[in-house]
Amino acid sequence: MSSKPTVLFVCVHNAGRSQMAAGWLRHLAGDTVEVRSAGSEPADHINPVAVAAMREVGIDITDQTPAKLTWDAAEASDVIITMGCGDACPVFPGKRYEDWRLIDPAGQPLDVVRQVRDDIRARVQELVDTLRT
Repeated sequence: MSSKPTVLFVCVHNAGRSQMAAGWLRHLAGDTVEVRSAGSEPADHINPVAVAAMREVGIDITDQTPAKLTWDAAEASDVIITMGCGDACPVFPGKRYEDWRLIDPAGQPLDVVRQVRDDIRARVQELVDTLRT
């Protein structure tokens, strides 16, 4: 891993879980980590309930756009965090992989998305701690 690791968060639609995780990592790690997110079947826009949940904790993810997972983005990443994308997520030898089993916030009420947000925050904090060692 280089001095500035690259983390890629991948879920199906790149509209909820992966965007919240990317927002948390940018917030908690600042410019010490390059942050990417993508989806195997990206949505047209970010889940507005995920945006609202993140806004509650002072993180604005409205400037993000769901992106298609590419081979190049995965290959160029040091750490790949998957969140329910299954077989659509490419596997590269030598990469650090984690699979975070999280509730999909799509169609969920705000109180459920808050729980997902808080779960993601705890996982991202653990990730940041491991990247610093």
